[in-house]
Amino acid sequence: MKQNQYLELGTINTLLIDRHTPHGIFLTSLDERDVLLPQAYVTDKMHDGDLLDVFLYTDSEDRLIATTLKPTAMLNEYALFEVVDVAPFGAFVKWGLLKDLLVPNMFQKEPFKVGDKRFLKVVYDERTHRLVGTEKLGDFFEKRVKGLYPNQEVKIIIIAKTPLGFKCIVEERYEGLIYHNEIFQKVNIGDERSAFVKTVRKDGCIDLSLQACGGKQKDVASEIVLSLLKQNGGILPYNYKSDAELITEFFGLSKKAYKSALTMLQNDEKIEVKDTGLYLRS
Repeated sequence: MKQNQYLELGTINTLLIDRHTPHGIFLTSLDERDVLLPQAYVTDKMHDGDLLDVFLYTDSEDRLIATTLKPTAMLNEYALFEVVDVAPFGAFVKWGLLKDLLVPNMFQKEPFKVGDKRFLKVVYDERTHRLVGTEKLGDFFEKRVKGLYPNQEVKIIIIAKTPLGFKCIVEERYEGLIYHNEIFQKVNIGDERSAFVKTVRKDGCIDLSLQACGGKQKDVASEIVLSLLKQNGGILPYNYKSDAELITEFFGLSKKAYKSALTMLQNDEKIEVKDTGLYLRS
């Protein structure tokens, strides 16, 4: 481990254990600034001169404080949070730390209610010098998309449901959308998945698909059908005439992709399709 040069709010810091006190232990960075790790987090294995990984945030009196706990999300990270309290100036969400994370009213798209699940980004508030959550993510997306091309596989996080489809964060940098009529499997807010680029629009938003296009799509669909056959003893009660909704529910595929997969697997003599179902060839 390498000791931090400076104390960095909102991240994991590697700091030197400098001294023990009745209130906890003081940890220092290379620039000799120190921060308290409260006694509640101190263990017998922590000795003066050791290096220790801690997360830094501010306490209820806005003092920098250390903890060995890891929050749901750190500075500039995204996560799904549960609302646990509401106040006139904002709402508080469960964060994995003793002090809940504040989401000021100005950073909410619509009023929060206790029990809500909201997708947020942890940011530094220049006005209060605190870490806060924000639901207004549009300003953080890059509008000039670089290095992405049609049918490229990308990492996404699903962040919101809209009338058109599900909004996503693409590669932690861009905004994307999967249209409702192209979703053939269950998706939830906060899901992290792989998806495929369909088009990059002029406004910088990326149209996505959960399935690859063309030949690659056929390969993926074939692997899904084959894998499910193997998991179910080599027999499944489906064929070319099976209902589209049942196919989507069980395989997570459109009927078109499913039928193409059956044809490919039959041609490769890996399966046999009968009126009674699908059969894995030995």
